[in-house]
Amino acid sequence: MGKPGMIAILQWTTLAVGGGLALARIPSVLRGENRSLFSLYALMTLAVLLSIDGPYLAIDQALGGLNIANLILRFLIFGTVFFLGIRIARGFGAGDALRRITGPVRIAVAAAASLAVIVLFAMMDTAGSSAGLVAVFAKDPGHAALVEYYGAAGRLYPAYVMLALLPAMLQTLPSRLPILVRSSAALLAAASVAITLSLLSPVIPQSLEFLRYLLNYSAILCLLTGLALIWLSKSLAKRLKQTEPAELPA
Repeated sequence: MGKPGMIAILQWTTLAVGGGLALARIPSVLRGENRSLFSLYALMTLAVLLSIDGPYLAIDQALGGLNIANLILRFLIFGTVFFLGIRIARGFGAGDALRRITGPVRIAVAAAASLAVIVLFAMMDTAGSSAGLVAVFAKDPGHAALVEYYGAAGRLYPAYVMLALLPAMLQTLPSRLPILVRSSAALLAAASVAITLSLLSPVIPQSLEFLRYLLNYSAILCLLTGLALIWLSKSLAKRLKQTEPAELPA
């Protein structure tokens, strides 16, 4: 199987995992429980959908064929990572991480990344829908450079948020918390590392382009499964509490 086939499998697998987890949360949403987790799964699934050729082309063509869908994707990721970071920081009691994610430095990083994304997008001739701006990249060396800078700007803010969470995840690993919680921390830490390494995408040669997809989609899979393990751990703890025998009267 060639690299395109492997990339497609990685993309559709990630989409299936995200969609499956979102669907699994629907009964809880209907009961009014933990709707924010469903929203995160749904947003992450939508982000993956917008990164796959077929769905991307259909959506972007409906928007005029100017790759506006890619710009939407960037800001969708920004918003999703922000709310994801808050949820993880609160779930692990990581006050320092929460302050870094919600404080003035976060605002500065988000504003700088957003401005860079908008300016670089405006500088490109974006006519011709293509997932990942592949067609724009191929127009000429100038556009190729702009696409690389645009992608790096889009990865800057997610990397900042995940790096803010990384110390708390690493501190959780040797703790005595339940194995599911520690496994979740390990997956979220792996996602943090993968997203940070994705900043190096502009220097990855075209012959190793698969590594870019591997970093991006493995990070999303780690985030999805990490959140799922936290949810599972809480569900099991709640079930065990409900099945504990009542204390005998004195």
